[in-house]
Amino acid sequence: MMKVKKFVDLSWEVSDNSPIYPGDPEPKVTTTHTIEKDYYNLSGVYVGTQTGTHVDAPYHFRNDGDTIDKMELDFFFGEAVVIRVTDKKENEKITMEDVMPYDEKIKENTIVLFNTNWYKTRGTEAFYNHPFVAGEVAEYLVDKGVRFIGIDTMNADQSGGTEFPVHDLFSEKRLMIGENWAYLDQIDFDNVVVAAFPMKIAGTDGSPVRAVAMEIEE
Repeated sequence: MMKVKKFVDLSWEVSDNSPIYPGDPEPKVTTTHTIEKDYYNLSGVYVGTQTGTHVDAPYHFRNDGDTIDKMELDFFFGEAVVIRVTDKKENEKITMEDVMPYDEKIKENTIVLFNTNWYKTRGTEAFYNHPFVAGEVAEYLVDKGVRFIGIDTMNADQSGGTEFPVHDLFSEKRLMIGENWAYLDQIDFDNVVVAAFPMKIAGTDGSPVRAVAMEIEE
């Protein structure tokens, strides 16, 4: 039986102020019913499929790609490796040189998380000029059998451009990307298991998730 010693929440809250990619639907949380008027409390929640902490399905970048409801649940749960790249500057690539020290830990089906600490720039212009994963790194991870990567920036690729090599490759190979995660620096243990299950939204490109890292007792 798996015993969990510690949980780390890797998710932004869902609110009117959830961080989103510029131009995406703006989230809105409203009160629709109250105990005083209706005998119970109820809220309305409007979010985009890429609101806050989320995952991208292949359909996000391919019309013939599978939608989020078609992706097997085992994509969203598994052992993880955290790659620390907290020295990166604005619009700087995460390169093979950054990744190779973790080569022996990255195995087939490993979930790879990139800890840039860029989530701490939320509310500033720098938030949109984040570090990003180089295309050759994405190719290396796919060759290693990685099916899911997550990053604590709003985009695994460089934002504001016209080329998206990470998204293109992962969509083509039917793999998953998690973006706009947070608090990866709080994973201060080695035996990491990650769960980030999406909502079962039919026919869409992705979903917000509650991403969680767990320390597993050996």
